[in-house]
Amino acid sequence: MVLRERTDYEVTREDRRFVGAHLFVAIVALSVGSLFGPLQAFEWSGLDLYGLLEPIGLGDYYKGLTIHGVLNALVWTTFFITGFLTIVIIKGLGRPLRYPKLNRIGFWTMVIGLVMAAIPILMGAATVLYTFYPPLEASWAFYLGLTLVVVGSWIEGYGFYFTMAEWRKDNPGTRSPFIVLAALITMVMWQIATLGVAVEILTMLLPAALGITAGTDPELGRTFFWFTGHPLVYFWLLPAYVSWYGMLPAQAGGKLFSDSLARLAFWLFLLLSIPVGFHHQFVDPGIPIGWKYVHAALTYGVAFPSLLTLFTVVASLEYAARKRGGKGLLGWIRALPWGNPVVSAQLLAGILFMFGGIGGITNASYNVNLVVHNTAWIPGHFHLTVASAVTLSFFGVSYWLIPYVTGKPLWTTRWASFVNWTWFIGMLIFSNAMHVLGLLGAPRRTPLGEAPYVPEEWSGHLFRMSVGGAILFVGVVAFVVVAARTAFQKSRFAEGEGVEFPIAESIHDPQDTPEWLDRFKPWIIGTIVLVALAYGPQLIEQIGNAAYNSPLISP
Repeated sequence: MVLRERTDYEVTREDRRFVGAHLFVAIVALSVGSLFGPLQAFEWSGLDLYGLLEPIGLGDYYKGLTIHGVLNALVWTTFFITGFLTIVIIKGLGRPLRYPKLNRIGFWTMVIGLVMAAIPILMGAATVLYTFYPPLEASWAFYLGLTLVVVGSWIEGYGFYFTMAEWRKDNPGTRSPFIVLAALITMVMWQIATLGVAVEILTMLLPAALGITAGTDPELGRTFFWFTGHPLVYFWLLPAYVSWYGMLPAQAGGKLFSDSLARLAFWLFLLLSIPVGFHHQFVDPGIPIGWKYVHAALTYGVAFPSLLTLFTVVASLEYAARKRGGKGLLGWIRALPWGNPVVSAQLLAGILFMFGGIGGITNASYNVNLVVHNTAWIPGHFHLTVASAVTLSFFGVSYWLIPYVTGKPLWTTRWASFVNWTWFIGMLIFSNAMHVLGLLGAPRRTPLGEAPYVPEEWSGHLFRMSVGGAILFVGVVAFVVVAARTAFQKSRFAEGEGVEFPIAESIHDPQDTPEWLDRFKPWIIGTIVLVALAYGPQLIEQIGNAAYNSPLISP
């Protein structure tokens, strides 16, 4: 598959290896974390296999749930995203990183943080799940390790900014490449959003874990966490959107429908994705209901750029399909290159995400949220986001990115296609069962296999969830096999062959895009102002009334 490149810049071998190191850590984390997902699904249906891991100290349900959440939701995503955005910046701007040593410092800071956080989890000293709500206590090394992972990602982001600044000096008045602008917006959003969890750890959790303070304020801790927790979803999603907007149209044989709409959608995600955290705290009694409604309204607002994404990406795909001979109102869908696993992974991810988006609107509704809060509905929802729209899209990106950075062809397209459809079918079964169980009142974060109160009407859905989990496990194992066989095979591309970096051209010249869609300053100022308005009064009140007298409790 040969795709036109915007630049003929050849990425250096060192930079390819650097990106490959990110992918290696990400896929190893996915491999380990995914082992515990089906174990939890099996436990819910009464098949407890955790005893098989007891000899190596991993036979505890909540330890497994923590490993699954931290490695799959935080480590797999963060390392893959920073690696992917690195190659996007380099290739999109057609130049090496301005300060490559800075980015390498960021990467190794993340690795050190990962090791520091992993050790206490494996030792049972951080069984606090990936949300680590106070007053649950983890080892100080867990908190410091997570902080270093975040700081490392910030450092890599600074390397992106310096590279972009150098490009701006050399290209005054030129519109920045869309994929580069989108990558930078993603990193800006991440750096603003993670201020919440950074403050929570450095001012509350770490001092309490070290014995410097007597305890924490759980309400304030939850507020800080969800300041980060919801935009974290968009840190996962936006890199997938970079591919959907800026690469998938080319991979499908077409062009980006609208450069302007693509940029507008990303700016709106920056503006609206952060000040929405209180919709995760609808049942928290210390937050006035008026502020909950404000955040609910802003959550509905962030659905608008999601709809822009749906329209623009589908329009780009339709353009590509009709160029391939597609006919009819919907018949053009058949003309898309479904046999290309790079494309089908992202198409199937988009289909699953449409269901996830509908569930997100439900979660934002105050009255309906009270019904599904802390039920199985919630993990059913975010398995359609981070485990579908994100992870399945990243699978598709991997099918060309691993060959690109290694110089080795994809091991087999047949296995890659098998991964895509296996994941799609497994997730349909798994997530539907979780949503239904949530509506029936099944609690999340609970080993139902040991509970004496499981109603009979849950049984069939619990079994379906286990079946879906087993299928998903087969899918992720197959993906790891494809990735490993591709990266470690001996055969390489012949001279003059290889996978070219996919960049979708826009139907209209990007230079015609309005200048205000290519400027950072007004959008960042607007974001800071909106965040201050939506969070400022409540944070001032909560910090002023904080009582750090809730002692940490080891689970």
